Amino acid sequence: MLRLRGEGISNKDLLNAVEQTPRAIFAPPQYQDNAYSSRLVPLDCGAFMEGVDFAVRLLHSLNIKSGQRILEVGTGSGFTAGVMGRIAERVLTIDRYKTLVTTAQRNLEKAGVRNVVVRHADGSIGPAGEGTFDRILITAAFPSLPRVFSDHLVSGGVLIVPIMMSETECRIVRLTRTGSRFDREDLFEAPYLPIQPQLASFL
Repeated sequence: MLRLRGEGISNKDLLNAVEQTPRAIFAPPQYQDNAYSSRLVPLDCGAFMEGVDFAVRLLHSLNIKSGQRILEVGTGSGFTAGVMGRIAERVLTIDRYKTLVTTAQRNLEKAGVRNVVVRHADGSIGPAGEGTFDRILITAAFPSLPRVFSDHLVSGGVLIVPIMMSETECRIVRLTRTGSRFDREDLFEAPYLPIQPQLASFL
């Protein structure tokens, strides 16, 4: 936590939520010693847990507040959804891999987080029938800004999405909606892979 504070992350609600959500619960057994490292931790299905510093930087950029509805696309281990669930009113997180969905549900139960809904769904087509969200976090890279998600933001809402700037460079972009206008900020480089459409053909 000192390292994060040193990077200028001073949001007390976020730091408390991270401290209350033990990352070792979410890391695969053989990687639990690396749960708090800044390196990527491999998960099933070719997915990974971001390094803890990067994950917290992402969440800091979202600026989550109590009472909000959050959508996460790309559940992974469930850790970021768990942290968001400690602050927000409700989190819906979706992943195309059933294996990851099942594991994340189990991890969240172990961590005692009750307001996160984990769903097996195709993240490339948007959240059908779910209404609007105050915050949307996407953890798979798109070639350009995905309109299908920006339409689900409330006015004043924030969308964080990795965008492929070239074949090798991926950057985190923040969109803030004000009425029908969207303000874009390019934030920092990211380790994400391009999004895969459709539900996974293997689990």
